[in-house]
Amino acid sequence: MRRARFGVSALFFVNGFTYTNAVPWLPVVKESLGLSNTALGLAIAAMPTGAILTGMLAGPLIHRFGSGPTAVGTSMVSLVALPFIALAQNWWMLAGALFVLGSADAWTDSAQNAHGLRVQRRYGRTIINTFHAVWSLAAVAGGLLGAVMAGSGTPILWHLGGVSAVLLAVNLLVSRLLLPGPEHSERSDGAESSGRGGRTRMPGRGVALLVMLGVLLMTAGGIEDAAASWGAVYMTSELGAPLFLAAMPFVACQAMMTLGRLVGDRFTDRFGAAAVGRTCGLLAAAGISLAVLVPHPAAAIAGFGVMGLGVSTLFPLTLAAAGNVPGVRTGDGVTIVGWLGRAGFLAFPPAVGLVADSSSLGTALWLVAAAGAGAFLLASALRPRG
Repeated sequence: MRRARFGVSALFFVNGFTYTNAVPWLPVVKESLGLSNTALGLAIAAMPTGAILTGMLAGPLIHRFGSGPTAVGTSMVSLVALPFIALAQNWWMLAGALFVLGSADAWTDSAQNAHGLRVQRRYGRTIINTFHAVWSLAAVAGGLLGAVMAGSGTPILWHLGGVSAVLLAVNLLVSRLLLPGPEHSERSDGAESSGRGGRTRMPGRGVALLVMLGVLLMTAGGIEDAAASWGAVYMTSELGAPLFLAAMPFVACQAMMTLGRLVGDRFTDRFGAAAVGRTCGLLAAAGISLAVLVPHPAAAIAGFGVMGLGVSTLFPLTLAAAGNVPGVRTGDGVTIVGWLGRAGFLAFPPAVGLVADSSSLGTALWLVAAAGAGAFLLASALRPRG
């Protein structure tokens, strides 16, 4: 179990570390290809587009090959695609590389969470939040490394190619650590067994629960995206903060989110997933409300930090609940709910932008508070089902 837990943690680290190395290079890529802001934005949008269009393939892949081999294999697809960001000679090559990265990331995300749930079932206690804390730390580390390499003048191909080569080797080692056997080894409800033609019919209650969990993950996606998409803009345009402070809401959100995931497993085992989810929804709503109601940079930074603490466990606990729906295969549950959750990342930024254009960004951020209230109301879906 310890070997498998380390292996899943490594998968989450590789997943969080991969694309974030390329983010600081995007201005360089934009300049080298002569792209406009609109063209670069459309190229970046190829990532979530790939995830939305192909993400549902993760369930059949997990059922056919197993969650462990699927996570390793699809992660390698991401790593092979990463250097093509540096090799892109035009917009189409860049968008194509990002489309593949988005698709492979969606498959890896579902598979590594499904395998993490296998390990969690063997432990008999909650450990899924820790995996997501590793992902958060890896994302920060990847962004910092990318910033250092871009700032030092290192050729982009050397950097991204080197990262890809190292992580490919890590993936090969990880494949030896994961759990063997079929996906149903740790489940006793028969959900993993195949029906005729390899298909299973989901029970009606299972479908309803998956929809609830999907909407819950959409609210979590909207909350989590708020700091990255609107934190800096809110600080500068609404509060008149200097550029040095503009990034602080995002930093505070990420730091508190990581902290919440590191301690989330203990709270979940003590108080239950539903209670933790309700508390997190209230914290997220309270945090963004503080940022809006007290128009001061310090209050905004503190508010986004509280919001990050609130959203910290919503993603892990929702995916864990999706993988344990009675009568639904783990891979299918995680894939369906994860796919719906990505829709939240796509839907919330333009919705906030539309309201901001018609009134103000401060008013628009109440949509994020509403998402926190929605998470509070939907948190009962996190309660374990026998």
